Amino acid sequence: MFSVARFFPRVFVICVAVGIVRTACGADAGLMVRGEKIYAEKCLLCHQQSGQGAPPVFPPLAKSDWLEGDRVRTIKVLCEGLSGPITVLNQTYNNVMPAQVLDDAEVAAVLTYVVNSWGNKAPAFTEKEVAAARAKTKFPTYAALVKSTAYQPLPKAPAGFTLREVVQLPEFCTRLAGDGRAVYVLGQNGGVFALDVAAGALVPMIKPEEYLDRKRGDLVTLGMTVDGEGRLWVVSNQKLTKDVPVYTNEVVIWRTSEMLDGRPAKLRPWFTTSYGQGVGGMNHGVSHLAFGPDGMLYVSSGSRTDGGEVRGDPDHFFQGAEVETTACVWRFDPKAEKPELEVYARGIRNPYGFAWDGEGNLFTFANGPDYSAPEEMDLVQQGRHYGFPFQFSNWPVKPGFPYPHTPPPPPGVTFTGPVLNVGPAGGGTREGLGTFDPHSCPGGAIWCGEDFPAALRGSFLVTRFGNLLGPPAAPRDVGFDLLSVRVAKPDGGPRRARVETVLAPLARPLDVLRVGAGRVLILEYTRPVTFKDGVGWLPGRILELAAEKD
Repeated sequence: MFSVARFFPRVFVICVAVGIVRTACGADAGLMVRGEKIYAEKCLLCHQQSGQGAPPVFPPLAKSDWLEGDRVRTIKVLCEGLSGPITVLNQTYNNVMPAQVLDDAEVAAVLTYVVNSWGNKAPAFTEKEVAAARAKTKFPTYAALVKSTAYQPLPKAPAGFTLREVVQLPEFCTRLAGDGRAVYVLGQNGGVFALDVAAGALVPMIKPEEYLDRKRGDLVTLGMTVDGEGRLWVVSNQKLTKDVPVYTNEVVIWRTSEMLDGRPAKLRPWFTTSYGQGVGGMNHGVSHLAFGPDGMLYVSSGSRTDGGEVRGDPDHFFQGAEVETTACVWRFDPKAEKPELEVYARGIRNPYGFAWDGEGNLFTFANGPDYSAPEEMDLVQQGRHYGFPFQFSNWPVKPGFPYPHTPPPPPGVTFTGPVLNVGPAGGGTREGLGTFDPHSCPGGAIWCGEDFPAALRGSFLVTRFGNLLGPPAAPRDVGFDLLSVRVAKPDGGPRRARVETVLAPLARPLDVLRVGAGRVLILEYTRPVTFKDGVGWLPGRILELAAEKD
């Protein structure tokens, strides 16, 4: 799912000749700057900051022999997408790349940047060249491509509920937060918006540049919550590449220090830590944070590897697997002036969402590895270990399974298994699935209490972002929905959950927030409601699901 390795590249090489700044191939610096920015927004998700890709899933662009070939083919990949096997630097890749929503000038800029970075060198692409190649694709014009990325019709609301669009988002957003008095929306780049739900108005409240310093490295913000005093808490992950022995993921938890016009303002650093940046696109970073029934602040810290592998460029990356502060849940005393990190529970790969039930039990919803292990829902209790990277879902525990590098479990450690899904949705038609379809990417979650109608009361609502991998890992689209997950107390065995679909299809839903009795907001990250259609992304919208009044 979301990975902090999706950082924005900042390095390009230029030279000065005849008084004009140009690259060695003749592309001017302005074109390279535009291309670099587009690469950060559209390509870095899979192909990484230095174009190294994430083998064996996403191919490298650095020193790519595939890029040295047919220029028309290269353009068409951006304009209509690509599926099926290709060979890059003697390794086969068989995934799906969606078409990118870029006009001819943007395609020319980003391709010029790519073919003149990381050891590549080629002539600049031109708008005319792109237009001619695009005309040979299934989207023969930019207008045809844009039409394919329109907001999709709303799915049918469940009986007794209404569904409406609240607001269309101006940028990619990652979290919703509120305290019953106000609703806030977190931008992926650090901006915070105030949302007037009734009016459908989104107002910028805190700008990224007011508290974030991008000169230190590229960053992403994935978590936000509100405390009882109305203060905002935000967590950022920043990739530091300068003046550090290895590339570092710096995590900062920010807290607002004052109110301005009745709203929280001035985010200040409250806690800072760091660890070696993950490699291969698997640095999931720190995402969700929320206050528990005990008044403590809980924080999810994702893994820095796919499945516990030890690898990396020895000149730039930490030569290890997971560390003490990754793949776990943290806990803090929010009243502390000098907060100390407590690892509450371990072995949870990437819990982008977690929530407490009506009895105060904490459940996490975590993303599994590229190998097709199910996504996990776990009842998380202090001091327990939930398996990663020694066990995946409820699969057998044995060294080398499912990966050759899967390490043997530590001596004396007992693993706690996930909640089992008895269906009928979320993959539960398969007996003993623990817990959801592989690659369905569970996101934010909430508990539906007594003020919800009977159909949802006493269950979790869980968003599923949808698969990011194509065949063979995910032979069909999974996720793109909102699930109701009702957990039954165990009768001498593992907990089981009845899972039902509430809304589908949704456009990569990422978070959900309770905003009143029987009312929730749903954050759609983007617009496509399938992966297999191969359409690129634009910012999404916020929906409201509300129980009908008697």
